[in-house]
Amino acid sequence: MRVAIADDEETIREFMVSLLSDGGHKCSVFRDGRDLMNAMARDTFDLVIIDWMMPTASGLEILRWAREALSPCPPIIMLTSRSDKADVAEALNAGADDYIIKPESKNVILARVEAVMRRTTHQPEKQSRVEEFGRYSFDRMTNNVLLDGEEIVLTAREFALARMFFLNPNRAFSRAYILETLWNSVPDLPTRTLDMHISRIRSKLRLGPENGYRLQTIFGHGYRLEVFDEEE
Repeated sequence: MRVAIADDEETIREFMVSLLSDGGHKCSVFRDGRDLMNAMARDTFDLVIIDWMMPTASGLEILRWAREALSPCPPIIMLTSRSDKADVAEALNAGADDYIIKPESKNVILARVEAVMRRTTHQPEKQSRVEEFGRYSFDRMTNNVLLDGEEIVLTAREFALARMFFLNPNRAFSRAYILETLWNSVPDLPTRTLDMHISRIRSKLRLGPENGYRLQTIFGHGYRLEVFDEEE
């Protein structure tokens, strides 16, 4: 999971990065509210954790902006020392998915993070070998896809990339997010590598409105799998 952490206190940033990295998450840190907003506008995060008081933009301002400007908006947790019940209510009403009052133990913070992700992401109770998406069937054992029963052979990386899009229809993914998630941000990875993989799955899966899906390039950002209704 890719997490953005914004806090103007270095000790808090270091604490959260250590905690979440140990939990298997990848972190991007910010000390300035406006820098975080700029990053959220151009990049993709699975979760955002913010302090209330920060330079240039408060956590409350970020919450209100994100709920208005981002679609879909990632889940957002407020992590702050402000403990007044009126503040808690204001943040939750502004769109916070949870409110954690500092200081709090590592176990509780990590449990609250996992609870937010369970509530806000679609997680099937039991993963089956074959996943159905309209006219497409993904076989997780063979890495092959069926389109109306016709077998399409993909490489393991192509399969993982295509499945990520199909599991998150209409969600925009930044190039940085995809490279970090599927390639682990391999140093010296040619910039054309992702483009070639996108081109291949577009072609192999025949992604177009006639088959219910289109893999759209978002210039300056990344890619999004758009879903079409049968009437469209």
